[in-house]
Amino acid sequence: MKNVTDSFVSLSHWPSAGSFGFNTDILSTNLINLSIVLGVLIFFGKGVLSDLLDNRKQRILNTLRNSEELREGAIEQLEKARARLRKVEKEADQFRVNGYAEIEREKFNLINSTYKTLEQLENYKNETIHFEQQRAINQVRQRVFQQALQGALGTLNSCLTNELHLHTISANIGMFGTMKEIMD
Repeated sequence: MKNVTDSFVSLSHWPSAGSFGFNTDILSTNLINLSIVLGVLIFFGKGVLSDLLDNRKQRILNTLRNSEELREGAIEQLEKARARLRKVEKEADQFRVNGYAEIEREKFNLINSTYKTLEQLENYKNETIHFEQQRAINQVRQRVFQQALQGALGTLNSCLTNELHLHTISANIGMFGTMKEIMD
């Protein structure tokens, strides 16, 4: 309890509000700045980020539905191929003596082409999903960066007065003049 009262008593020893000084406590100033920046990002970026994620979710769901439709089409093709296979097997029974080897070759080719088609469709679906995910991630990153940059510029513009701006320009001109003299 004594520490609390001592901290209030020590407030009376602080310099007046009109003086200028540097706060050398790096941890407290960084925490304050970080909390302000995070607060601004959360406040301004929450709605935009939520809308972007909802849009991305809908696009990904649409892509998944399209992929499911393609998969169903592939399953139908597989069923047709199986029906054809059954037909070929019936014909194989009829021509077993004359062309058993050729029928087996046809069966093998039919199954391989069907599986290749299914693999291609599955690969296409996976690539589409991966591409859409990467695109969504890149768009979210871009939006967050834009929001952070706009927030930082807004904060900078609101804190920068004409007097401070002119003083900064004069100081920079003086530094460039000194650098030019040194280089000459």
